[in-house]
Amino acid sequence: MATGFRRFRVAQKLPESSNITSFHLAPEDGGPLWDMRPGQYLTLRIPGPDGPVLRTYSLSALAEGQAAHRISVKREEQGIGSGWLHDHLAEGDVVEIAAPRGSFVLDEASPRPVLLLAGGVGLTPLLAMLHRLAQTQRRVWFVHAVENGDVHALADEAAALAAGAEGRITLRHVYRNPSQQDRASGRFHAEGVIDRALLQSLLPLDDYDVYLCGPTPFMVAMWQLLTGLGIAPARIAYEFFGKGGSLAALAATPVAPAVDRRMPVHAPKSLARLDFLTDPDARALPERIASAAPVTVIGDAAEVVFRRSGVTVPWNDASASILELAEAAGLDPAFSCREGICSTCRCAIAEGAVEYTSDPLDPPPPGQVLICCSRPSGRIVLDL
Repeated sequence: MATGFRRFRVAQKLPESSNITSFHLAPEDGGPLWDMRPGQYLTLRIPGPDGPVLRTYSLSALAEGQAAHRISVKREEQGIGSGWLHDHLAEGDVVEIAAPRGSFVLDEASPRPVLLLAGGVGLTPLLAMLHRLAQTQRRVWFVHAVENGDVHALADEAAALAAGAEGRITLRHVYRNPSQQDRASGRFHAEGVIDRALLQSLLPLDDYDVYLCGPTPFMVAMWQLLTGLGIAPARIAYEFFGKGGSLAALAATPVAPAVDRRMPVHAPKSLARLDFLTDPDARALPERIASAAPVTVIGDAAEVVFRRSGVTVPWNDASASILELAEAAGLDPAFSCREGICSTCRCAIAEGAVEYTSDPLDPPPPGQVLICCSRPSGRIVLDL
């Protein structure tokens, strides 16, 4: 077992909807749960057809006062991880897990009101944020778009948090295709999609912190909607389920007219080349949007030579990693997680050394580096 993994036993396996199940995971060694920040995820090592694979799932609840961490997982048709969890992992079974990771986290120091916008299973990291926000005095709007009541998970939990918040939390569930039973039970607040009229009727004019998570077409639509309403991009935090990119860049890509007029937007054509785009079995954090601040070069010798590409780029503070620097230079390196988990971005380093901004889950062998979570210590030469 690699350093950083612990063994957890499934204390409870609880269906939350027709396609989402929660797994309550208790440390087998009887030790404490890990500290976590609302929005982070766990990395599970699970059986795959060619050996163990790593899959990541959002923590859907806080750890304080609990005996187990909780993840809530949607069954994906082609999902190796979700299929194994749903079909084979039973109560009492043991699974290896690495500590919480991820930078898509609630800014707990901010005093601003919060808008949580969830699409489908994208509610899971946002629900953990809602738990934390329910303990504060901040005003919160939680808006969840879902197909119908059959696949709507954890609605009662969100409602209970709102009920105990003395009016500070407003819930809005938007069903795209509600059933007759949904209409009879009154489980949703609006039908169709989240649109400009809904948000304008719901939100007072204010300076919001927005947290956005869900399928990529949903997030593209919400980005366009939010920025169109005047919300600054710097106030919008988001996370992709699957390989990601810059949401601003995706939203700016021209799209063909939509056939289904119920949907505010369809995915840009550029999304077709991104593997596992909306598969929660593989998580990736989005590219950071470059700020308007001047670029600062860190010394004359701090540069990255991409030897096979014939490109040399000075290191600067506009990139958070060597991967981002390569992308900004027009290169297209392989990647998946952007968090030092999957090793997809691993490449040979011929000269120099790097420093890691987050420790790789499985450190690469000598002569190899992970470019998604590293920066050059000086001049480096990569076989890329």
